[in-house]
Amino acid sequence: MGRLIDRVLLVPQRIVPVPGGDVLHAVRSSAEGFAGFGEAYFSKVKPGATKAWKRHRLMTLNLVVPVGRVAIGIVDTDARCGRVYDLGAESYGRLTIPPGLWAGFRGIAAGTSLMLNVADMEHDPDESDRLPEAAFDFFWNAPPFPSGPDQDIRL
Repeated sequence: MGRLIDRVLLVPQRIVPVPGGDVLHAVRSSAEGFAGFGEAYFSKVKPGATKAWKRHRLMTLNLVVPVGRVAIGIVDTDARCGRVYDLGAESYGRLTIPPGLWAGFRGIAAGTSLMLNVADMEHDPDESDRLPEAAFDFFWNAPPFPSGPDQDIRL
């Protein structure tokens, strides 16, 4: 089956120019990687703030950053590797993260960023695990995937 981290999908999303304000697509029910709808919520991410690490055992995440810019870190502990993804206006897309991977994010815009998660299930605090930011030797400033290589992660 391969490495779990290779199942992360980065799908460019359309921005439709409209007078008075653009329309930004997020996800369609027919989209690759979309596993169903449970809930949608926004997270504000302040400049330089890091929120890491969380692993969902059951939930699939669909992340979109319509405002600002966010570095999203993914760690696959089985494969001992990690990746950085860069989402925002210049790299507008949907990042689908399957269950079982550690994820975190950092605000890299000058102002507060806004990130949308369209999850396939409602929030359940008992289906996820947390670790402190220092749990992994993760390089947030690495070149973003797919141009940047996977990081070696020491456990």
